This record gives sequence, structure tokens and C-alpha cells, in this order.
Amino acid sequence: MGDVYIHIGEMLARNGRMYPDDIALVERTPAEKKRREITWKELDDGANRFANLLIKRGVKKGNKVVHLMMNSIDWLIAYFGILRTGAWVVPLNFRFTSADIEYCINVAEPNLVLFGEEFTKRIETIKDEVKVRDYIFAGREAPAFAEPFGELLKQSSGSPPDVALGYDDECALYFTSGTTGQPKPILLTHKNLVCACITENVHHGQKKEDNFILIPPLYHTGAKMHWFGSLIVGGRAVILKGISPEWIFEAVSEEGGTVVWLLVPWVQDILVKLDRGELKIGDYRLEQWRLMHIGAMPVPPSLINRWKEYFPAMDYDTTYGLSESTGPNCVHLGVENFHKVGAIGRPGFNWETRIVDDQGRDVGQGGVGELVVRGGGVMREYYKNPEATANTLKKGWLHTGDMARQDEDGFIYLVDRKKDVIICGGENVFPVEVENHLHTHPSVKDAAVIGYPDERLGEIVAVVVELVPGKTLTEQEATAFCEALPRYKRPQKVFFGDIPRSPTGKIEKTKLRKRYIGREEAFKLS
Repeated sequence: MGDVYIHIGEMLARNGRMYPDDIALVERTPAEKKRREITWKELDDGANRFANLLIKRGVKKGNKVVHLMMNSIDWLIAYFGILRTGAWVVPLNFRFTSADIEYCINVAEPNLVLFGEEFTKRIETIKDEVKVRDYIFAGREAPAFAEPFGELLKQSSGSPPDVALGYDDECALYFTSGTTGQPKPILLTHKNLVCACITENVHHGQKKEDNFILIPPLYHTGAKMHWFGSLIVGGRAVILKGISPEWIFEAVSEEGGTVVWLLVPWVQDILVKLDRGELKIGDYRLEQWRLMHIGAMPVPPSLINRWKEYFPAMDYDTTYGLSESTGPNCVHLGVENFHKVGAIGRPGFNWETRIVDDQGRDVGQGGVGELVVRGGGVMREYYKNPEATANTLKKGWLHTGDMARQDEDGFIYLVDRKKDVIICGGENVFPVEVENHLHTHPSVKDAAVIGYPDERLGEIVAVVVELVPGKTLTEQEATAFCEALPRYKRPQKVFFGDIPRSPTGKIEKTKLRKRYIGREEAFKLS
């Protein structure tokens, strides 16, 4: 591998040299009818400027910089700038509370915190409780304790910083979402990030002419790592600040979008509006949109079959990954395998997979076990948590915590998270199977299955149903619809309400347990 590929910062520098005047990023804020764009040379220059101002403030290789901003061009300028100093970038979830942020800062021990204006109150709440030397503020009016990002950038040098970076150097600390406990810090290397770039590009064939519509949160390893497949070839991307079916279609239409990575809830919302005639394909220029893909969560096959009714010529793919594998693509379906929709796919480029029992032995074809993966994207460790690291990384294999099975053609099907399996009278019930069945009902927009405490059976199946707007469904009708399932899998409790999902689309089942079961029982089942 040539030196130019040692780290993704060099990929950006190469784009700046080869395509200096080409647009790299477009930022759309539809609610305010704002649009901003930046060339590859300007993006590269901005990253150098931020790196140099950090170095002037004493940030050195191996230090940490907390990065807490909403999606924007400046988010990526800061991200690449931090990486170029040799420091570890520590992107934080924009949903984190002050307590979460304080916990992450105490673990990471950063020299500096960069934060956007949306987070001022949260930072003010904890700044006297944490040991942070410098704060930089990205927004309009900086608080007294922080320096202004924009002004500092203008005053800084755009020359490349003189920092030697190696392929195996650590470079990023990503905290898990914390929905099932305290967030765990995942330590990644430059090699991990490069692996994501190459694997994504091999899977989806991004070219210079492609335009990636970037919607999910950049703090997560999901969509950003998919965009890395465009970064490696100098392809344009559009950062869409705000989510609605209309705004997504407008961005694709007006910017010439060709690749869009969506989450299940957004696809659901688009289909609801298409079904109701509130969104019309003919009102937009969508013919160049060649690929829609989904990841980060189980995807109901019925949802994709409905999508293909509206977009029969569009390629579809699903990818599987986790932050511990540097995001998506350790498993992927492949656009040529639509006949296997419902599977997450086969091992990704340069990845291996196995399905194992509790003793680490391979299970037979069709048997259910834990999915384990091995490849260049596997994290170095859970930072400062050797016990969790040892439980997750075993002989080079990353244990995902996801239960899966494999069919006769080698395609892997997710059964469910290991911790979410419901044991009803000694029988294992995998919530995804019940959820997928409910998704085929025309009145069901979303469904989530949780275990409900039962004195006789231990747990019984409970389902929370979110209805399509304007549709109706009774508890009796939902129960009758599930009679097609084996008796032990049928829901014995049916609730109706909104289903909370994380910014990356995962069902927040801990919240549902607290809402429908009660705090004490929810804690026992989490």
C-alpha cells in the first residue's frame, strides 16, 4: 500500500491536489432555505488550518479532542483537522446529556473540547467539574469561556502540519450510544478507517461522478464510513441538515444525488407519503438515483418489496456492521442479490464471518448462534476496559452479540440481539421474526417486540405497534393477524404508540420496557 493511502487525511489532501476547484461538499438546511458549498481545496485547507490552531494550543499526537457538533461542513473540517494533528478525535452523540458528556470527558481526558452552539448549556453545566484546558465554540456568539472556531480558522495557517502518521496509529475514540448502560469507548486506528473506505467502494462502486446524499449523524460510524467510499475517489457529497421525505427528494432532485443511505424510519415515512399521494415521484428528478441502501438495524423485507414497487430500476443493498467493526460492511447483501432480501448478506470484502455457540464452536447450517467477524476494521480495544475487550475480542474475532443463522447459499440472516431474545416457557423467541410478520400488515408503520414478565412462563411476547397515519387496528385484529405464527411466538400483549428509535434508527427497547412494563422490571430485563 502506497504512502498516499496511509490515512484518510492524505486521501483528502490528494483530492485537494487533483480536483482543487471541484465541489467536495454541499450543505443544505431546507428549514432555513440555506445552501453552502466548499471545494476540495477549501476543505483540505480548512482541515490544515484547524490542525495548526490545535497544535498551537499544545495538542500533540496521542492527545484527545472531544468533538460535539451537529452535521455540517465545519463538522468534517474539524474531524480531518483533529486527525492531522495525530490526536484522537472523540465525536460525541448529539443526544448525550450533560451527565453523559461529563462521563465521556472523564474517560477520554481530552486537552480540548470543540462544541456547537446547540450544546452550550450542556457544556456550561459540567465545565467546572471536568479537567479541560481549552474550549472552542462553533457558532455565532461564543460564551466567555470558549474561543470562536470561525475566527480562529481564518487566522491559522493552511500549510500541512508536519506530523508523521502511521497506518497502525490510533486516531479515534467512538463512544457507543449508551442505550443499555454507560457508553463504551471504542478505539480505532487509521488502518480501521482506511479499511472502511476501501470496503465501501468495492461494495458500491462509487465513482468521481457519484453524489452521495449524507443524512445520518456524522458522530456515528455509519453513514460517514459509507461516504468514505466516495472520499477515496473524490466524489461529491451533500450534507442534508433536516429529515423529511420532501427534503430528501428535493436534495436528490436538485443536487443530482445518485447514492442515498437511509434508515428504516425514513423509508417508512417516504412510503407512507407516496401511498397517500402526498409525495409524487413525478414532481422530482430522481432517474439518476441509482442506489438506496440501509444499515444499522434489521430491515423488514416487506418494506423493501414496497420500495421496489415505486423504484423497480433502482439498486438496493443492505449492509451490516457495528462501531466495533468501524461501521458498516463487514457483511453486505450485494445489489445483485435482491432475491435474498431479508438476509444481511455474506462476508464483506476482506472480511470473514462465523456463527458460533456459547463455547465458540461453529454451529451447523441453519443453526442459530452468535455472529463473529474478523477483518481490517476490527477495533483495537474498548479503551480503559480490558474486561469488556476480552469478552468481545477473542483470538482475533469480534463477537458481535447478534444472533444469526446461515442458509445453504452462505447468506446470513440476523435473528436478533442476544440480549433481546425472549425466553417463553423455555422456547427462544426472536423479536425480529415477529416484527417482520407485523410489518406485512397494511396498517402497521412500525413494530417492536419486547419480553413481558410472566410468573408462569418467565416471559411472554408483547408488541408495541405504531400505526400508519389514518389507519386503524384493534388489539383483537393484531392478535388474530399473528395466528399465522407458532403459538409461543404470538404476542399476548398488544400496545399502541410511537416507537422510539435512536438517531441511527435502532429501536430503543429499554425505553419501551420502562414505558410499558415499569422501571423495576425494565431494569431486570435490560
